[in-house]
Amino acid sequence: MKPATTSSIRPLITYLVLTFAFSSVFHSLIISAGRIGGGYGLYVTGLMWCPGLAAIVTTLLSGRKLSSLGWKWGPKKYLWQSYFIPLIYAAIAYIIIWIVGWGHFYNKEYVANLAKSFGWAGVPDTVIMIFYILFMGVFGMAGSMATALGEEIGWRGFLVPELYNRIGYTKTSLLSGIIWSVWHYPILLFADYNSGTAAWYGLSCFTVMVISMSFVLTWLRLRSGSLWTGVLLHASHNLFIQSIFTPLTGETKNTNYYIDEFGIVLPVVCIFFAVLYWRKRKELTGLVAV
Repeated sequence: MKPATTSSIRPLITYLVLTFAFSSVFHSLIISAGRIGGGYGLYVTGLMWCPGLAAIVTTLLSGRKLSSLGWKWGPKKYLWQSYFIPLIYAAIAYIIIWIVGWGHFYNKEYVANLAKSFGWAGVPDTVIMIFYILFMGVFGMAGSMATALGEEIGWRGFLVPELYNRIGYTKTSLLSGIIWSVWHYPILLFADYNSGTAAWYGLSCFTVMVISMSFVLTWLRLRSGSLWTGVLLHASHNLFIQSIFTPLTGETKNTNYYIDEFGIVLPVVCIFFAVLYWRKRKELTGLVAV
């Protein structure tokens, strides 16, 4: 499970240094604004493109071809998996939340605002929600993929293959997940990228979720040979969690401790998906990441 490699570790170190150096600029801007929506959302867009920019610069500095980042689409079945997996684990998590009563379905105020925005006064809430989910699930993916691509060129395009050819699937999933989560910490701790819970709680839930997702993302990247699996899964996750399930959930007592990326339910569900893909690790035996 650990492909041998004798290549220099310098590109890996260069990539990590550049990623955090580039990101520090946008971390500072977001923290200064106090919110991830600062600069009309351009700060967070710039931040999300820092890992990709670092990967491109590192690739060129090391004399490699940019095609080594995994630009091919790969088998369609992995692309479809990447789109639907976040929908499945998000639906499981939020159905549990709604059934138990940690939040309720649905947020009538949010749906009323949707109706006003669409110009659909008098249209039943159910119809509004169905069309909103369809519109977001199709057309909203374009914008979500545009920002996710910036991160995924770096995390799954460069970092995962670089680690996997040295330390294998399990350690790559853990280490890349840790790096990915730590990269978010400045805006989680010092801006408003949280759901209003205690910092230690939100950070813990977020870290478990990201590392768990990393097992799925790493497997798909290696099995497909494509960074687009990461782009689709990342974009789908952001879309369904941040733009659909969370805003459609009405609050009850302490709802923010259960929902979104900073509540407890989604990370627990993601752990099961991580275990599922970890159990499929033998399918990567002998694979050399390119």
